[in-house]
Amino acid sequence: KDMEWDVATYGKLLEIGGGKERMMGYWQEIGWDEGNWDLAKKLHERKTKIFSDLIAGGEIPLRAGVSRLVDELFAAGAKIAVCSTSNEKAVQQIVNMLGKERASKIRIFAGDCVPRKKPSPDIYNLAKETLGVKPDDVVVIEDSGIGLAAAKAASMTCIITKSTYTGKEDFSAADLVVDDLDAGDITAETVEGLAPSTAMEDWGIHRDVANSNIGRGRW
Repeated sequence: KDMEWDVATYGKLLEIGGGKERMMGYWQEIGWDEGNWDLAKKLHERKTKIFSDLIAGGEIPLRAGVSRLVDELFAAGAKIAVCSTSNEKAVQQIVNMLGKERASKIRIFAGDCVPRKKPSPDIYNLAKETLGVKPDDVVVIEDSGIGLAAAKAASMTCIITKSTYTGKEDFSAADLVVDDLDAGDITAETVEGLAPSTAMEDWGIHRDVANSNIGRGRW
């Protein structure tokens, strides 16, 4: 059976966390009974390989402002982690685009590291526990409704950077919504000022960011 996801369809499917889960949800929606988990895994592996080749070929750039903000946050003593429903190898490739020194300092929580994917808060709770931080010290940077829901369910502040696929989603629960980190003038001071633990304090260091949302949208 021929199937094609256009931009609108993919944007809608991004309400489901995880690539394999997205396929299963789509098949269920269209009533295709031949779709199963083994096929979803096989197709997801193929898609990840294509995506990895695109990264290796330099065809997928980092989103605007990511490298700058990462440098500012490390200079301020912050901890940075990437929390993604995507394949861990693909996420690592994207993080490696920041350069070896930056990438070595960033923790990755991705793929099937938790039993329930976004909008469940599991991945953010895992990152919080692993890094030894409190929700009030965390600011999440997301680009989707399910990511926002996951952050809020984990009691964390959330900045939304809109993407091509999720720009029309309801982000009313976000603490701040911008087109991208540069356009929104998001700096380390902006991030620290939004964290509940520091919102009423003078600027300082040793604050924590749970998700730098590196990459070009979701995949």
